[in-house]
Amino acid sequence: MRLTRRLYQRFRVLIHEAAKFGVVGLVGFIVSLGGADVLRYGAGVGKYKAVTVATIVATIVTFIGNRYWTFRHREGQSNTRDTVMFFILNGVGLLIYYACIWLIQDAAGLKAKIWYNVALVVGTGLGTLFRFWSYRKWVWTAPGAPGAELGASLGGSPVDPPPEETLTAAVSAPAAPAPAPAPAAARTGGGSHRRP
Repeated sequence: MRLTRRLYQRFRVLIHEAAKFGVVGLVGFIVSLGGADVLRYGAGVGKYKAVTVATIVATIVTFIGNRYWTFRHREGQSNTRDTVMFFILNGVGLLIYYACIWLIQDAAGLKAKIWYNVALVVGTGLGTLFRFWSYRKWVWTAPGAPGAELGASLGGSPVDPPPEETLTAAVSAPAAPAPAPAPAAARTGGGSHRRP
């Protein structure tokens, strides 16, 4: 039981982020899969164009969810940079979709609607793994925090407070020594002269 609690404490940030990311991702998945199906089979849009439009809409939805819920405790480098990086990384996710559609429908020749949806599901799975890893590494991290990447990979938050030992050492560090007292002669302006 203690081991489970220690593991949870060590990875609690990662667990909470992953759970929230999963909820946001599920919403994005419904938007992208449903949107691609509606565009492809309802409106007769091409398979690549359908998934592109649906992914753009899903990306906007997931950006809002991840920025203001999943990773709200993390500080990004700037809102503009966060947004640009988010959409670039989602562009890579879109390429993963393209690759899955091409492999299943074009290379394997499986043209039925079910195989289009299978390609989208596989693309979503691979893209989700990539996005979760890349968002934590490049989008929502603490700017210039030492060990931010290592902390993120171990489940710690780059904006977690420093360990208690560091705070204790900083508080209990000895103060600078006081200057030595001036010699007696300097204090009395040259001292007194005695007659022999």
